[in-house]
Amino acid sequence: MATANEERVTRTFLELVRIDSPTFQEQAICRRLAADLAALGLPVENDGTGPDGVGNLIARVDGGPGLPIALSAHFDTVQPGQDIEPVISGGIVRSAGDTILGSDDKAGVAAILEALQVLKEAGLPHPPLEIVLTWGEERAHLGAAAVDVSKLKSKVCFVPDAEGDVGTIIAAAPSYESISAVFHGTAAHAGMKPEDGRSAILAAARAISRTPLGRLDAETTCNVGLIGGGSVRNAVPARATVDAEARSLDDAKLDRVLSDLREHWEAAAAEVGCTVEISTKREYRAYRLAEDDFRMTLARDGAALAGVPFKAISTGGGSDANTLSERGLPSACLSAAMRQPHTRDEHVATADLKRLADYLLGIIAAAARVK
Repeated sequence: MATANEERVTRTFLELVRIDSPTFQEQAICRRLAADLAALGLPVENDGTGPDGVGNLIARVDGGPGLPIALSAHFDTVQPGQDIEPVISGGIVRSAGDTILGSDDKAGVAAILEALQVLKEAGLPHPPLEIVLTWGEERAHLGAAAVDVSKLKSKVCFVPDAEGDVGTIIAAAPSYESISAVFHGTAAHAGMKPEDGRSAILAAARAISRTPLGRLDAETTCNVGLIGGGSVRNAVPARATVDAEARSLDDAKLDRVLSDLREHWEAAAAEVGCTVEISTKREYRAYRLAEDDFRMTLARDGAALAGVPFKAISTGGGSDANTLSERGLPSACLSAAMRQPHTRDEHVATADLKRLADYLLGIIAAAARVK
């Protein structure tokens, strides 16, 4: 089997991470990737579902016998993601400045582009392929949620977008619930008539103190990420806000966490004479792969063909694979070899960028053998 070119895939990756693309600011990277796909001789569609001309990029590669598959990665990043300057030392790519690197998920994007280049150069047999590059993944998978999967012919999609060793498939990923609350109290002068006030911040604090946070069990987590409130230091605050999340591989457990949270927060507000409005949204749903699931089979066979160790794990993080699966395209997330994503210590090995492209080529080769 022809293999990827480490120098080329690294060069592509370095070029991509230098292009600013925080969520909702993906115009430049979207244009660049559309041009890259067109340069490979592929028809490219921008579905226009994002802001200011940004959209999911869909490209199709005609193929021969086998199982039609899709490869997908997202091109937006988290902050701080402007003016990224990557540096290589000892075969490891890091950010030179006080920013993320952007391997989440430009490592996946670069590996997909490299795999396509190898297919073209070597004339390797492959089934029909679809490439789905998405915007807005870092904001609850907005791009993937907008993909019209009814227009896709693929039977399965692989999404290289997880931390860890190449050859790893995410066999289970959680449902995710966003939680927003507004506590309403009564304003009063904090020094002259504090007894006339009802502190919304106190209500929020009591609510949070009664909420189990962190890892609740092997499958379930809960976190309060943002709090706010008040207007001035010398007034009893009439309003406070709390933004939280809960995740679980088990939807029944997640529903219990939400039910308990609502009960605790409403009781805490009432105790101090306040009220609370709580809104929740299921941002995406869990998926879990059985050992004999065809996604597992293809990923395992592809690892063998690429010569990388195969491993199946569960995770507490979500990806476009959750949303695409929920929308009707069976998908699975793969490790993209990134390390410490969403931090200033994020890094990736150049050898792993090549290894990831080789793994995708292995999966494509395995799909070509399906009858």
